[in-house]
Amino acid sequence: MTTRRERAEGALLGVHAGDSLGATVEFMSWGDIREAYPDGVRDIVGGGPFHWPAGHATDDTDLTRAVLLAHLEPGDDLVLTAANHMLNWLEGDWPGRQPGKAPRDVGNTTRRGLLRFAETRDPRDSGAGVGQAGNGSLMRCIPTAIAVRDRDERHRLSAEISAITHNDPRCVAACVSYNDIVAALLDGADAATAVEAGLRTAHELKAAGVASSITYGQHLKPEMLARTGQTFLDDDAAGFVLDSLSLAVAAVLDPRPFSDVVKDIVRIGNDTDTNAAIAGGLLGTRESVLGIPPHWVAKLQFAEEFQAAAARLCLNG
Repeated sequence: MTTRRERAEGALLGVHAGDSLGATVEFMSWGDIREAYPDGVRDIVGGGPFHWPAGHATDDTDLTRAVLLAHLEPGDDLVLTAANHMLNWLEGDWPGRQPGKAPRDVGNTTRRGLLRFAETRDPRDSGAGVGQAGNGSLMRCIPTAIAVRDRDERHRLSAEISAITHNDPRCVAACVSYNDIVAALLDGADAATAVEAGLRTAHELKAAGVASSITYGQHLKPEMLARTGQTFLDDDAAGFVLDSLSLAVAAVLDPRPFSDVVKDIVRIGNDTDTNAAIAGGLLGTRESVLGIPPHWVAKLQFAEEFQAAAARLCLNG
């Protein structure tokens, strides 16, 4: 039987592994991926439009790390601490990067939200505004599910950390609902039960489309999506937060091993690294670190740091 610590390690490394696998074909269409990789991307090899070293974190994993660091540090305002770490990342104060050098890749909504925060220095008076519903806060929200077991507090922090950059109600509610799925998985629930917990939360929040996106995900089959390229998602998996949430739900309900499912999420195309990171977070929690290929974990930039962080966050359970 897996432990909470192993599931927490799987959650963080699942984001990292999905991100690194998908980075190779980021922005490529389903057809282009099919032509270049007839069997899909089978291993973490790096490359892609930003020429990543194999296993290097993109913005998805980096910003997950920013939130994780905030949960590991004492302080009066965790949300402010998270925002400061995100701004440090944007301004070039980050491992593996020349000081002051900008990230290779940063989403437009994330950039606007962090530049707004740089002006106000108030994480509750930042964000890119309503109507900007990308997946850039969903990709980084999972540390809060690991660190905060109280449901109300987890909801508050998930919402406020999302709103640092993504304060559209759909993004906020997606993060809160996703983290309730993660929390249920961490407590040992099966995937279907965990998804139902997230769906109940989405209904409670009454944010447009979030409950529907979870319900839609319950009916999707990643293997079929990868085979046909037909998702019928609103933005064709190109960065819309509700598309990514649907794919993550479909992934965690797929009974196949972690690597098989994540590979198929990547094969769908478009925002491959972020879709795989978000799906990988749920799958990694379900399967635990023991279900992620060890040779993948060995390549991940922050593998040791993330495993140590999971251990600290799970000291009491």
